[in-house]
Amino acid sequence: MAVAALAAAGFGGYLLGSRGPASADGEAASAPSPASGAAAAPRKILYYRNPMGLPDTSPVPKKDPMGMDYIAVYAGEEPAAEPGAAGLVRISTEKVQKLGVRTEAAALRSLGRSVRVSGRVEPDERRVAMISPKFEGYVERLHVNATGQPVARGQPLFEVYSPELVSAQREYAIAVQGAQAMKEAGSEAVAGMQQLADSALARLRNWDLSADDVAALAQSGQPRRTVTMRSPVAGIVTEKKAFQGMRFMPGEALYQVTDLSSVWVVADVFERDVGLVKTGAKASVTLPAYPGQTFAGTITYVYPTLKAETRTAPVRIELANPRLLLKPAMFAQVDVQLGAGAAAVLTVPDSAVIDSGRRQIVLVQRGEGRFEPREVRTGARGDSLIEVLEGLKAGEEVVVAANFLIDAESNLRAAIGGLAAQAEANAHAGQGGGAAPSAASAAAAKPPVGHQGTGSVDSIDAKTGAVTLNHEAIASLKWPAMTMEFAVANPSLVAGLKPGTAVTFEFVERQPGEWVITRLTPKTGAKPAPAR
Repeated sequence: MAVAALAAAGFGGYLLGSRGPASADGEAASAPSPASGAAAAPRKILYYRNPMGLPDTSPVPKKDPMGMDYIAVYAGEEPAAEPGAAGLVRISTEKVQKLGVRTEAAALRSLGRSVRVSGRVEPDERRVAMISPKFEGYVERLHVNATGQPVARGQPLFEVYSPELVSAQREYAIAVQGAQAMKEAGSEAVAGMQQLADSALARLRNWDLSADDVAALAQSGQPRRTVTMRSPVAGIVTEKKAFQGMRFMPGEALYQVTDLSSVWVVADVFERDVGLVKTGAKASVTLPAYPGQTFAGTITYVYPTLKAETRTAPVRIELANPRLLLKPAMFAQVDVQLGAGAAAVLTVPDSAVIDSGRRQIVLVQRGEGRFEPREVRTGARGDSLIEVLEGLKAGEEVVVAANFLIDAESNLRAAIGGLAAQAEANAHAGQGGGAAPSAASAAAAKPPVGHQGTGSVDSIDAKTGAVTLNHEAIASLKWPAMTMEFAVANPSLVAGLKPGTAVTFEFVERQPGEWVITRLTPKTGAKPAPAR
């Protein structure tokens, strides 16, 4: 029996030794490796956050009051908690690629740009001549009898008869003859007669009698009944009021002759751009009358007045017009170059700036999938660039594409709010030798913190959506049990609830003194308690 017992023990040990490693190997082979298990495991959803950036989260999918789905936050996408990373927006690399985020470095560039404004062709005021006789008379004959007729300098326009002019000619002729006849007389008599002749000659010249007519009068000694009025400039007759046989008075404008070989284009530049317009800058002009043609001009003057109705300032551009293609009153489109040759300034693409009206924000890339919302102060604008005066340094990468999508995919608004609150807290700390900030700013500087509680529904205000709860003590806030009113983040949270229902709830302080319920769940198996 002893021998049989020893044999049985040996055989059992042999079987145990031979099966142990195989079993272990089998179990090891059947168990998945940690790497393969991690790869196969689905991404873990931590919570769902408000799509508009409000401090409202939910453990289950739901919609906000506008019908937008809450956004899932996966493990690894929660806001960064590293030191110095307060206010950072963190998005997974996968979402960054899907959103098409593109960055560009802030750099020193010239901010020159061109603006397109409307204008009109006007004659050069320095090349306009009016023919206005300085004496009274009658129009005897017209040599130029149509508006728009080209005339040369000195070309006869019309002939006039004036009794005053005839009398002045006769006085001059008599004075000249008398001075010649009294050459052998005394010097005083000759000087007096010569003075009389000079006075009559000056009178004729003041009446714009031509030098040829004066010379012919002095030579012949016979006054002419009619005098020819000539054009003082070469140009186009742009106005004609003279008619044959009409009487005219001194100073009455009978003809207007305009030299159109050079014209002006007066463009209306908007008030915001006037400061960048410089005299001497080049401008290109196009007209609907000549499609495909561009006329080059130079800015010669910026008017010192502003039109209150249009908030524009006139700018004068001078153009050569040798073929007389540019006609007064034509409509023109003017491309004005602004800020040409200005010094380089720090600029970013205009798409990088998120302008809320009260502040301007850019998203600065701080690493892979991490963006810092930073407030900047902007200056002048270019064609596609904007000047940054404060808040950014050259070389820093800013988001220039999909920055609004980052706003939708992240809690950017909360980050910006925290940024402003931190700046306010720093400002208070810098005043008065480190004086403590106010309670409101200190509360705003802290991120929203969720609190939990239990209680029962006391009443529901259907108009405002508020709910009054009889809650137990809140340990995280050291509140005693009491009855108080809460706002709700979503009206659907109180749908179907009745007074006396036992509930568990979560709430946050959205603003100082404003407590908002983000989750409200009836207790399972609990019976409604009588309302107090």
